[in-house]
Amino acid sequence: MLTSKEIYDRLISGYGPVQWWPGTPYAIMVTAVLVQNTAWGNVEKTTASLGDRLNPKFIDSLTEEELQPLIRSCGFYRAKSRYIKELTTWFKGYGYDVQRVQQKPLSDVRGELLALPGIGAETADAILTYAFRMPSFVMDAYTRRFLERLGYEFKTDDERRAFLTGGIEHSADMYGWYHWGLLEQGKSHCGKNPKCDGCVFGDVCKIHLK
Repeated sequence: MLTSKEIYDRLISGYGPVQWWPGTPYAIMVTAVLVQNTAWGNVEKTTASLGDRLNPKFIDSLTEEELQPLIRSCGFYRAKSRYIKELTTWFKGYGYDVQRVQQKPLSDVRGELLALPGIGAETADAILTYAFRMPSFVMDAYTRRFLERLGYEFKTDDERRAFLTGGIEHSADMYGWYHWGLLEQGKSHCGKNPKCDGCVFGDVCKIHLK
């Protein structure tokens, strides 16, 4: 079976050059919430509409009710407005200063994020890695499905994360690039209904080899 580094190399050869989550650190934080249970295209419409207003001081100045129509296209806008306001208040506690967040241990920051409403493990890890450049590997449904189809029998996300981060550089850049590659794999070939033609893992995928 492939090592984590071999999987990464295939992803990059198949989908590179790598890309990064777009936007300022604060915009990444907000869009990590907005993308929950919706298509990325809806997030892009919202961020384009907000423009320069997508900054913590402006969002902090709004009530939840005032924020709701601005993010309506992303769905679940009432809940998400609350989540974004709570996240912004948390960031305000650091003076909206990315470096102040980075000075704390990753585990502490992750714990603070997970304590906020609407911030689960996937969202917290995306914020840590992409907004604050703190390496916390993002585990999502695409990755779980992909590893299962390759024949790995991990039972927990901790096991999956330990495998994927073993043998690769321990950095936010590497973790972000790897997650991006896994997203591309999921969208292009390894969704709920697999599309095996042209997949760079066709020679090792248990579904393709049946």
